[in-house]
Formats: sequence, C-alpha cells, structure tokens
Amino acid sequence: MPSRTPEIVLPATTTETALALPAIGQGTWYMGENLAPRHQEVDALRNGLDLGLTLLDTAEMYADGGAEEVVGEAVKGRRDDAFIVSKVYPWNAGRDSAIAACERSLKRMQLDCIDLYLLHWPGSIPLDETFEAFERLRDTGKIRRFGVSNFDVDNLRALTSIAGGTDCATNQVLYHLGSRGIEVDVMPWMRDQHLPIMAYCPLAQGGRLRAKLLSSSVVNEIAEKHDATAAQILLAWAIRPVNGNPEAPRPVIAIPKAASREHVKANAEALDITLDPQDLDRLDAAFPAPSEPVPLDIV
Repeated sequence: MPSRTPEIVLPATTTETALALPAIGQGTWYMGENLAPRHQEVDALRNGLDLGLTLLDTAEMYADGGAEEVVGEAVKGRRDDAFIVSKVYPWNAGRDSAIAACERSLKRMQLDCIDLYLLHWPGSIPLDETFEAFERLRDTGKIRRFGVSNFDVDNLRALTSIAGGTDCATNQVLYHLGSRGIEVDVMPWMRDQHLPIMAYCPLAQGGRLRAKLLSSSVVNEIAEKHDATAAQILLAWAIRPVNGNPEAPRPVIAIPKAASREHVKANAEALDITLDPQDLDRLDAAFPAPSEPVPLDIV
C-alpha cells in the first residue's frame, strides 16, 4: 500500500510552477449525449472531485460541446477543486481560430480559464501557428498550460524545433494493457523530456478487446489477490511506477470515464492498489508490448 496518493507531475513552464495531480482523473467522452441523465453525469464528476480525482478531461468534440457543459455544471461553485483539460479540433487550431474555439469552450463551461488546453490530434495547420495561438491564450489568462494529443514520436520530435515547444505539458494518447505500442518509442521520448502521458481509454474503449481484458484469467486472478475488480487492476497497471517505487510520481495519468457514483468510487480505489513484480511479469507475459515501433493507436 502506498503511503500517499500516487501522483503525476506536470512540469514547470515559463509561466507556471510544477504541479502534482492524482494519477487517475475523470474522462467525459460520451457525456452530454443523453446516454445517462445529465444530473447523474454531473453527480458522478462531483463525487469524483470529493474522492480526489481532480482532473476532468473534456473536449469541444465530445457531444459537440455538450460534455463541456456537463463539466461546467459539475465544477460550479467549486472551481478551485478541479483541474480542467479541454481540447481543440485540429481544423480550429489556427492563429485566430484557436482563440475563438477556446472562448467558445470557456463559455460552455462558464469559466474564465482552462487549466490545460490540448491540440486534439495533428492536422494541416502548422504546429507553430497553433502554439502561437496557445501562447496568446496563456498570455491573456484564458489557459494556464497547453499540450498535444494523439502525437506519435515523429510529431513529438517536431515540437523541439518550434517556438513554445518546450512548454508542451503532456501528450494524451490511447494506452491500456491491450495497446502498448507507445512503450516502444513515445513513452521513452516523453520520459527523456520529463513529460507525463495522459492515457485515454485505459480500460479499452469497448468491444472484443475490452471484454478480453476484463475476462482474462490472469487479470482476474491478480484482481482476486488484491481484493479488487479486473477494471481496477487495469487502472493500477496503467499508472504503475517505472522504477518500482510506489511513492514516486508516475509517468502516466489515466482518465477513465465513469458516469455513476459506483464507477467513480471504484476508479478512485484503484489508486490504493500496488501491483508487485510478479503481478507485472504475469501481465507482461499475457499481454506483451510490441518489440518494434508500430503505428500510434487512435480511437
């Protein structure tokens, strides 16, 4: 058992000091689409804040801004409890269009500032133009940090040659036990740059792969050992420390979606699970990482 909540650390930038966040946050993909009652989604996010899952991840893409509205309602009256991440479409990421997109997101969430603003995936607009807009947003106080999402290692290397590239705070990518391609190149590059990874769909998005992971005999035997669920083991694996020290900052923050109090509570409890070397060896054998670079997995 760790003696404190596992954390990831966002690096210091030219305007912000380093910031520690719990290694599990809350995703909002598919919220705001009437798949669950609005009040239930809001309640789940607020309950997550109560349990220490302070990072809320959303995007203008999710429900065409509807998820941002859910986030705004969830943090109303308790803005200081939340670290809010949103993302801009690549075609809205121009010198001026990114400013307008951010302002629309702020209006939907009824906020003055977004804590972390990401380019949702690489597009045709030059990256230096996008980062120029991000710097302007930061300088005017509309965002605090900026970063990228769905960037492969070649995209990441390009950051080093543009203005503002060294202030990139994170790369949000697909990562779970059944999709480990980033361990070959993206993760080592980011570790060398002292940048954390944000892992979306840490339980896999659904379908056969998710079912395979959750029904795995290895995963379930380890879950029984830790008096946990299979999903909690997958989350504990995603945020595992690379150096074996459970009290050290983690290289990955996982952002599972949970639209009910029960799921949020289960996600928060995964912070208390420490997988031992035997557990990790068994999971590696059952679901090995590729030995060579593969195309970046995206959903």
